[in-house]
Amino acid sequence: MHRHALLLVLPLALACVHTPPADPADPAVSAAPVEANPLLAPWEGPYGGTPSFDAMELSWLAPALDQAMAEHLAELQAIVEDPAPPSFDNTILAMERSGGTMDRVMPYYGVLRGNLSSPEFREIQQRLVPRLSAYHTAISQNQGLFDRVVAVLDSPERASRSPEDQRLVQLIHEGFTRQGVELEGPDRERYAAIQERLALLQTRFGNNVLADEEGDVLYLDEGQLAGLPQAFVVASAEQATARDHDGQYAITNTRSSVDPFLTFADDRSLREQVWRSFTSRGDNGDEYDNNAIIAEILQLRHERAQLQGYDSFAHWRLEDRMAQTPEQAQALMEAIWPAATARVEAEVADMQAVADAYGAGISIEPWDYRYYAEKVRQQRYDLDSEELRQYLQLDRLVEAMFTVAGELFGYHFEPVPEGSVAVFHPDVQVWVVTHASSGEEVGLFYLDPFAREGKGSGAWASGYRGHASFDGRGIPLISNNCNFIPAPTGQPTLLSWDDAITLFHEFGHALHGLASEAAYPTTNGGVRDYTETQAQLLERWLLSDRVIQGFMLHHETGEPMPAELVERLERAATFNQGFDTTEYLASALMDMRYHTVDPTDLDPRAFEREQLAELGMPPQLVMRHRSPHFGHAFEGEGYAAGYYSYLWADVLTADAAEAFAEAPGGLYDAEVAARMVKQLFAPRNAVDPAEAYRAFRGRDATVDALLRHKGFPVEP
Repeated sequence: MHRHALLLVLPLALACVHTPPADPADPAVSAAPVEANPLLAPWEGPYGGTPSFDAMELSWLAPALDQAMAEHLAELQAIVEDPAPPSFDNTILAMERSGGTMDRVMPYYGVLRGNLSSPEFREIQQRLVPRLSAYHTAISQNQGLFDRVVAVLDSPERASRSPEDQRLVQLIHEGFTRQGVELEGPDRERYAAIQERLALLQTRFGNNVLADEEGDVLYLDEGQLAGLPQAFVVASAEQATARDHDGQYAITNTRSSVDPFLTFADDRSLREQVWRSFTSRGDNGDEYDNNAIIAEILQLRHERAQLQGYDSFAHWRLEDRMAQTPEQAQALMEAIWPAATARVEAEVADMQAVADAYGAGISIEPWDYRYYAEKVRQQRYDLDSEELRQYLQLDRLVEAMFTVAGELFGYHFEPVPEGSVAVFHPDVQVWVVTHASSGEEVGLFYLDPFAREGKGSGAWASGYRGHASFDGRGIPLISNNCNFIPAPTGQPTLLSWDDAITLFHEFGHALHGLASEAAYPTTNGGVRDYTETQAQLLERWLLSDRVIQGFMLHHETGEPMPAELVERLERAATFNQGFDTTEYLASALMDMRYHTVDPTDLDPRAFEREQLAELGMPPQLVMRHRSPHFGHAFEGEGYAAGYYSYLWADVLTADAAEAFAEAPGGLYDAEVAARMVKQLFAPRNAVDPAEAYRAFRGRDATVDALLRHKGFPVEP
């Protein structure tokens, strides 16, 4: 699974009171004057203006955020004090128009946090987090603005508004009620205190994980490299040199380095060492240990949910999701779990047989799984990951993505003229996206593909500006961010098959943002257990004939992937599904269990161990994200009690893919593609997701298609 859905950094304007004043003595505040702060400046240049990432300095950040928050709150206060009776225009649309300065500043904050983090930024971030929390709580708990929204909601004019306008009012109203606006007195004060504390804890959680990733690097000598692909060896040497370890090879404590090492390294003791370092991030009993933080986060979330009348955080969280209740989400996961673990048992038996044949004299342990799975893949399917990698050149796969987008969406991608759009790192590339038929601009697509120190691990999509047609704002600016290991200078970057899937997955999120026809910032958002659908659906085109034949070319000879290799790849499509599904489901089930129990005196280490034992977790693998580094659950709340979303979306994805399989034109069927764009991509959150899916498919999705896709048995 891949980190993060499309996160548009456009704050939802909901209410207004004053935040506590910033302390002028705080270095995070006084580092730079507000006057002439480039982070506050309107975006200029072509494409409706773009962020000045080349003018980004840490000293400007805190002053810019303070002024942006103050401006937004003042704009909202003006709405509260408007003497005219509340109306859709003077309340709802006025709220949607507010916060323009904040919309411009937050992309800088997001890039500094996710793409360019540093110890200096993290120090400033710790000081900013309480002020940001107070700002958001002030917005969500203003009774005056809420009263105006209620008046608009109850207005006799409601029925005459468009469906999207009605949904906009409904979403804003729900945003208030779900964020504690109806609490009073001590409960309201406690809610605000919980929010501030959670913001600090969640920030600290993420920074602790990043510190363990940056600080734990294994340096190898040449004699310890047996089995590792040459490209990985060269990249590791460059990583070591960059860290002043010339002549050695750096294995960094990030997934982009660990996964290939565990897959290919012959030295079992080194595999175990790397595996233990990676799986113990945030769990080392030191200053970066996250266990106490997890316990407090869970306690505070539970208390906050109960303040609002919910049984648990999960019951509050899922109320406005497609799953609606924790019970429904758990039922789906538990329906898949037995088939997944049964497949793991078979996979382990196959691997053990290979290890025995090699005379290894071992029993399969977690640090052996990827290594011996690769051996089984080679024996059973004659499919070598390194052989496959020779045809997976990053630049060509990017071209393939653009070709798919052209076929399905009618888009054309052209690199922006040099110097016309500022970027925050030389690795970042930018394309202007236009409608191929008319030349009309659709948006900009940014790609930051490579791992670097200070960059968050995993892959994600973000938006610097989202679509909103009601006020004539500029075109969407959408970014994909990955952690591929760059090739040595002058050589093409070759991806693993999993990397290629990640590339297409994140591009699906980007297309979801680019294709939006939502009129408002709020309806341009998404429902978490639905927004993975578009990304997971786009993965299916990676194995389409046009992509394989046109873009999977050998990086040295230029020859297309041989038909017999394609056949082997397709036969291996469901290989290792037990491992992939079980390690994911273990994390998703743990996430839900954490958020449905009373967390009083909960010990995360013991709870994780006990719950996995109760589930019957196979001993040969671990959760995809162990609790102390489970950022989806504890670095923020977007995926908290919501990691099941990938599976929920997987059901929709598999079912939607069968609509293409049933069509005459297959994956490139024009009629189904047009319906997909119109019903699944363009609406964003302007239409209820369940209704949107039924409009596309003509019915609700069923789990059978997912079981077929994974190669699991389907009951008649």
